[in-house]
Amino acid sequence: MEKTLNRIHPVSDPEATYFLQVSWEKDLGTGFGLLLSDCQCAWTGTVSEADISREAADIEMDREKYVEELRKALIAQEESAGKYNFVVS
Repeated sequence: MEKTLNRIHPVSDPEATYFLQVSWEKDLGTGFGLLLSDCQCAWTGTVSEADISREAADIEMDREKYVEELRKALIAQEESAGKYNFVVS
């Protein structure tokens, strides 16, 4: 299993710091787990392969392109710095 951990500052509260951990087996396209923490509370969730396919279809985006965008937004922080914003609600 692979994991990444990134520090994020959501646009909904730029002064706040959150930590986002993403874990996956083969690649994000087969599903992944999320853990979000503000160092006081933590929230977890999972995204299935079916969820990814459904979301890509809903926004009418090629599934492989959608998975690549997920990778950039959730894992590849250096190459996508400033391109993606997070909102915590």
